[in-house]
Parts: sequence; C-alpha cells; structure tokens
Amino acid sequence: MSGSARWLQILGLGALAAGLAGLDFSAPLSWLSAGLLVLAGLKLAEARSLPERRLVSLLTLIGGGVQGAQQGELLPSLLQLLATALGLAGLLALEVGSGLSWRAVLRRSLAVLLAALPVALVLFLLVPRIEPIWQTPNLRGAGASAVTGLNSELDPGSISNLADNTGPAARVSFSSGQLPEPAERYWRVIVHEQFDGQRWKQRELPSNRRATPTGSDSNPESNTSSQVWLVEASPVNALPWDGSGRANPNQLRVNRSGELQPLQASRERQAYLVRDTGSPQPWQQRQPSPADLELPAGSNPQLEALGASWRDLATPEQRLAAAKQWFTQQDFRYSRSPGALPAQRGLDAFLFERREGFCGHYASAFTALMRAAGVPARVVSGYLGGTWVRPLSGAPYLDLRHSNAHAWSEVWLPGQGWQRIDPSAWATAPASRAEASEAGASTNPISSWLQWQWWGLDLAWSRWWLGFDQAGQEALLQRLFGDQRQWLGAVVLGAVAGLLALGLGWLQWLQQPGRPQGRRRQLNRLLQLLEQQGLQLQPGETLESLALRAREADYGQAELLTELVASYNQLLFAPLTGPQRRQAEARWHRLRKELGTRQLKAL
Repeated sequence: MSGSARWLQILGLGALAAGLAGLDFSAPLSWLSAGLLVLAGLKLAEARSLPERRLVSLLTLIGGGVQGAQQGELLPSLLQLLATALGLAGLLALEVGSGLSWRAVLRRSLAVLLAALPVALVLFLLVPRIEPIWQTPNLRGAGASAVTGLNSELDPGSISNLADNTGPAARVSFSSGQLPEPAERYWRVIVHEQFDGQRWKQRELPSNRRATPTGSDSNPESNTSSQVWLVEASPVNALPWDGSGRANPNQLRVNRSGELQPLQASRERQAYLVRDTGSPQPWQQRQPSPADLELPAGSNPQLEALGASWRDLATPEQRLAAAKQWFTQQDFRYSRSPGALPAQRGLDAFLFERREGFCGHYASAFTALMRAAGVPARVVSGYLGGTWVRPLSGAPYLDLRHSNAHAWSEVWLPGQGWQRIDPSAWATAPASRAEASEAGASTNPISSWLQWQWWGLDLAWSRWWLGFDQAGQEALLQRLFGDQRQWLGAVVLGAVAGLLALGLGWLQWLQQPGRPQGRRRQLNRLLQLLEQQGLQLQPGETLESLALRAREADYGQAELLTELVASYNQLLFAPLTGPQRRQAEARWHRLRKELGTRQLKAL
C-alpha cells in the first residue's frame, strides 16, 4: 500500500496546488499556503521513513485549512475538501500498510470526515467571530490604471469607439428571489470627484477618513432582505453594490463618497453579503465639500456660460430642471462610436457641435454643467441592468458583464442628500439598458447554459456560507442563551466532547468486520431459498446444525450448503484483508448463485 499512499499524497498536493490559482498573493496567508505546499512537496520527494511520510499528510491538512480561511466559494471549498480527504487517505494508507485497498482507504477517510462534520458545525455556529489578525493598508485605486469596463479615471473624450466586452464582471442573488425594478438596477462602484477639464478621477481621501463602518443593525435578527455578491477579480479597489444596506464590517467598509471597499486590497474573486437596514446611509447625507464644485475656469467656456446662466434660478431643483429641459430640447443621440473629442474644450464640442456619445460623455458633461450652475455634483461609474438568470440549480440571480458598465451623475439637493441623475437616458437612442432580459437555455450556447447552472450552485453555496455572518450568529446566540453567555464555553466544550465520542463510536462500528446488518440480509435471502427447497431453520438451530441435519436427511445440496455456511462465517468473523474479503465475497455470491441454479433445474 506504500505506493498507493504516495499517489494519494501526490493527488492531495495537486488539489492544494489547484486551489492556489484563486488566491491573492498580496495577502500573507496566500504566501503561507504556497509555502506549505512547497514544503510538503519537498518532504514527499525526500521522505524515506514513516514519520516523514506522516508529516506530508499533516502539511496537506494544514494547507487545506489555511486555504479554507481565505476562500469560501463552491469550487475552492470542493478542492479543499478533496485535499483533506486525500490527505487523510494517504495517512490511513501509511498506517494500515497493505491491509486495505485504496478504495477502502478512501471510504474510511470520508467516514472520518463525516464523523468530524458535526464538531465542525458546532464550532461554526457557536464560536464567536473575531476580528482579522492583520489587515493590509487600504490603498485606494492601486493598480487601477488599465481596467476593461471600469477605471479609476473617466475620460470619454479620448475614446472613439466603445467595444463590448462580454466577459463576466459579477453576479448577485436576492433573498426575495425577485428581479429588482429597473430604477433599482444601478450598481455603484467608483465615485469620480476630481475634474481637470477633460477627465474625471477618484479623489484621494485622508487615510483616517477613507473607511467607515457600513452601518449597524439595532436588531441583529437575520430575517431582513439581503444580497449575495460574487465579483470577479479586478484591480479596482472598490466593489459593486446598490448603495444601501450593511456589509460584514470585518470584511468591508464604505468610504465617505459611498464606495464599498475591502479592508484588504485584493486582486482575487470576492464574495460578500449586504443586508438591507432600512435606514439612510451616512454617505448619502454627507455635506458636499468645495471639491464637489471645482471646475477649471476656461477649460470649456461655452459649458461654463450655459451653467452660469442657470445660477439666477433660486433652488438647485430648478437648475436641475432647466438642465434636463435643455438636454431634451437638443438633438442628442446615444452612440458607442462617437469618435474622439478634441483635447481642448472637448465637452464644448460634445454639447454644442457633435451631440453624440455614450454614457460617459453625458455624465461628464452634465456633471460639469451642474458645477457651473453652482450645484455640487460628481460622476459615478458602475454597472446598469444585467441578465436575469433562472438556473435549474439554486436561486435566480442577476448576471453582470463588463458590457453592463455605465456612468451616471449624482447631485446634492438640500434636504434630500446625494441624488442619482442619469442624463444618458435623455438621449434619443438606444433603448434603455436597464431592462434585464429573461435568460433561457434555449437561446444560449450550451457552454453558457452550463456556466449559468454552475454559477447558480456557487451563489446558493455562498448565500449559505455568507448568510451566517456575525449578525446572524449574534441572533442565534441570543435565542439560545439570552444574557447567560457565561455558559457558552461549557456548552461548546460539552457538545464537542459528546460529538467526538459519538463519532469515534461510529468509526469503530464501521470497522467491525462484515457489518452484521448487511450480512443478516444475505442470510435471510439464503434461508428463503432453502425454504423454497423444503429446508427450514428451526427455532434455536444454528446454521451448522442446519447443514448437519440436511446431510443426515440426504438433502441433495448438503455439501453446497456446508460450503455456504463456512463462507458466511468467514465473512462475518474472520479478520480479512481487503483482497481476502473481496475473494470471500465473490465465493459467497458464486455458491449462492449455484444453489439457486440447482433449484431451478430440480423444478
């Protein structure tokens, strides 16, 4: 079995290596995972003694646990489970030597995992969550200079043709299972506040003001509506959301501009849950700063003059209405191939000459007009709409592609806070992109359909995994213990001890040769066959006595029955190895089949 043990350990390390592909190596734990894998591989290559081989399995198990602390999605979880099972199988194979086949070793390894599952569930439910051991500084916009779909800079005038990128960007499922209304399908990501006359940029915030908690619930119950997000890897250090609700404060923060940012800058796929709190967000009510009115003088003189003409109107609402009226009275057209704007006075050329562009042109020009009119304004980029997918597995979800990238404006209105305005909707074409289509497998390639089914499973797993966050656990502990939390530690230790005892007992029962219940069914089938031949077991009679009585009564199959009884006793009581047990099973079935065949011939 030593060769099989080696292959099981190699396969376990292979599962760990596959899990490295989804890790973010800007985080220390990712390097720890890679280091454990390298150490285990080197040890396996040079191991000669049993303790050294045991160490390989131990490193595999630790590596699976470290990866599990970083990735909770479905595919990484399956890889971690596979690596753990193979690590246990390799360890068991080393201990039993050639006593079991590799299939039996895998079965017993899975049995060990199942025995440990209740203990893991108790620890997952009852052990309180803790803050991260370390956090990477939240470097805003790091490495976001070249992004397909979204970028920390918005310069629509430099783009002559906007090509579609249909690659996946994110997926979101809703606890209600219903598609939100079109007006609610704006998913904000980046806020652009700095304007140099041509391009918009994110504004650098002081480090002590970048991140604030995402809000708190006065009621920790987890029965509120929620969204589960799975976002593909992106160098943009901000995540899509609808701008309301509360995310896990140990994982995410909302900055003063309303951007949802991870505590640790990450370049890997991310999963998170956002709960609806039903209360206004601090960022929505944050008073505007002088930066929200900055407009380089003379950069677009016609635009500045038009905006200044609305300053005579008394309220921001009236200036906003004047801007909308002006846009709708012009012949603006939505186009994804408008041609590049001139480097100087580009927005003037868009507003007063070409009047053709995509969402970035409209958001940029309208926001600048509002600032010229004395209304605080900024540009927001994110996603609009999406495709509503109803998979066979899991709940329906909204599929967002890079082609759903969109830009709009936000203006500050006294008493209302920051309000979303989408000026590209005022153009004459195309049809609204907010309408999400109903996805069906019959109108999509098979590969896309299979991908949607897998994503449905992935989201269902993520909703279960992420749904039990700190608030959900607090609600459970409150229901179970109330204010008597001092008993929590004793309950956890008692439950773990009891479950370990039950698990060990179950494993010992599994190791009993032959498992009597299965053998009993085989015996009953044999006795039924003998009864059909007129030979019935008497009360208190053993199988050996039955075989002897059959021989004395000149039963025609007495010798065959004697062999069957000996084979049954061997399977039930003999300490057989894996190959020996397979041979004994084959002999039992052969003898029983021969007895049935002879009965048919006799009839």
